[in-house]
Amino acid sequence: MANDESNTLGGRVRRYAKVTGAVGGLAARVAGQRYLGLKLDKGAHAAELKAALGGLKGPLMKVAQILATVPDALPREYVDELRQLQSNAPSMGWPFVRRRMRTELGTDWQSRFTSFEHEATAAASLGQVHRAIGSDGRALACKLQYPDMASAVEADLRQLKLVFSIYERYDSAISTSEIHKELSARLREELDYAREARHMALYRQMLSEVKGVHVPDVVDGLSTDRLLTMTWLDGVPLLQFIEENPDIEMRNRVALNMFRAWYVPFYYTGVIHGDPHLGNYTMRPNGDVNLLDFGCIRVFPPKFVKGVIDLYHGLARDEEDLTVEAYRAWGFENISRELIEVLNHWARFLYAPLMEDRARRIHETESGVYGHEVAAKVHAELRRLEGVRPPREFVLMDRAAIGLGSVFLHLKAEVNWYRMFHALIEDFDVDVLAERQSAALVEAGVPDAL
Repeated sequence: MANDESNTLGGRVRRYAKVTGAVGGLAARVAGQRYLGLKLDKGAHAAELKAALGGLKGPLMKVAQILATVPDALPREYVDELRQLQSNAPSMGWPFVRRRMRTELGTDWQSRFTSFEHEATAAASLGQVHRAIGSDGRALACKLQYPDMASAVEADLRQLKLVFSIYERYDSAISTSEIHKELSARLREELDYAREARHMALYRQMLSEVKGVHVPDVVDGLSTDRLLTMTWLDGVPLLQFIEENPDIEMRNRVALNMFRAWYVPFYYTGVIHGDPHLGNYTMRPNGDVNLLDFGCIRVFPPKFVKGVIDLYHGLARDEEDLTVEAYRAWGFENISRELIEVLNHWARFLYAPLMEDRARRIHETESGVYGHEVAAKVHAELRRLEGVRPPREFVLMDRAAIGLGSVFLHLKAEVNWYRMFHALIEDFDVDVLAERQSAALVEAGVPDAL
């Protein structure tokens, strides 16, 4: 949002007209291919779509980040183009910020801070962050949402539905209806900063005894539904940290901390951080991880978590009945023997590092894209079997696994994933998880999460 014009009614109308035209034109070309035999150049038309979406700098940016790491949610040509969209939007200027802060905290809002930096330290899809010093001397991060984002989200989700429908006309291997429902629900939740504050409290609770992971404190008196003020955590981006720390022991320490940050909450409480985007955490000099963003959080029914563990044991022991039951617990329907084998091909790839009791890399090839080759083979088989509809719960779980796998690839970490995983699940009991989850959600104020 380089200037205020993009936030005016006219600016938004032009913004969506541009995207609607691009998506509508692409739909016409796909129809031409299907019904008239015209050739569709997916690469060229994906570039056209990216050019239109690139002007949005809004909610669809968040969707693009997620889709870029969910295998085969969109054609590879589309994903390659969407990956190139900049995750940082130009920030709002100071006059605009001042008006927004007045709306959220009142006309005397500046008196509630010792200082408040005019320039944003980060600007992303839904809002931007300003550093500040509180009246008590604490360093703070003030996350301020852009105006009228609710209508922007709904408009972008309509465009996403069109993109998905175009894809399914061309390729029916993956039914996208549940994917769209899940992304819609999570993106709407991200607009509610009061909900995100409760998520942050939940994570502080779940990770309170986990060394090497840090979560900010929410400053309730300086937070609203559209302004989230939290304590500032010093750290550097992961890629910068890797450049400055070539030592493998340090990189392994980071991998261990990242693994715990994501999977202790999942296996102990049934909660996953669904967005391992590089901008959502920073690194401390000693390899500790700062978790910074809690908008995209998914709470799973205990039976789903049990299904993840059952699938692991089913594959490890070659017990087909346990494997089938795991997929059913996840929500897959009409499971045939052929479909099970195709799904198992993907599952064996994801679980491979957990099957061997030795230190190893997450993926022992030189491929720079985690999971792409396996996903391509699975996709081809799904097309042959006339497609599958992934359940909603599967979307962010898969996103987290692939996103973290990509992080571990960057780190070139060599750790014993098997032992880390087994340390988390060795005493697993689904009834104990259900009790622990219920208590944690109530204490953090998110009892409606399921």
